[in-house]
Amino acid sequence: MKMLMIVALLAANPAFAGDTTPADQIARFSAEAGQPADAARGKALFSANHTGGKPDTPSCTTCHTNDPRKGGKARTGKAIEPMAPSANPARFTDTAKVDKWFGRNCNSVLGRDCTALEKADVIAWLASL
Repeated sequence: MKMLMIVALLAANPAFAGDTTPADQIARFSAEAGQPADAARGKALFSANHTGGKPDTPSCTTCHTNDPRKGGKARTGKAIEPMAPSANPARFTDTAKVDKWFGRNCNSVLGRDCTALEKADVIAWLASL
């Protein structure tokens, strides 16, 4: 019976179903970069307009909005759940998804892969909201 309750709780709350946490992701990318994350740098990167990527996605805010506690919309019209873990507890709890979406979105916005430090910075800022 206890096992059934645990399984039900995990299924009902995706934040518990992931393999990691936002803090673990920050630690992973900070260790890879060899320096600590900085939320202010993350906010600046997230909010800035960039010229290296696709012209229709010059900024993270193009799809994710200026307030990461609110949902956004992909260019395809698909809804995007809030980026801030305070508004979306499942955010940054699945390593495969974190790697997939940073890969896809950094190339779209920046025209290149994000560095480990950029990833740590952005997650640090989003986790601070």
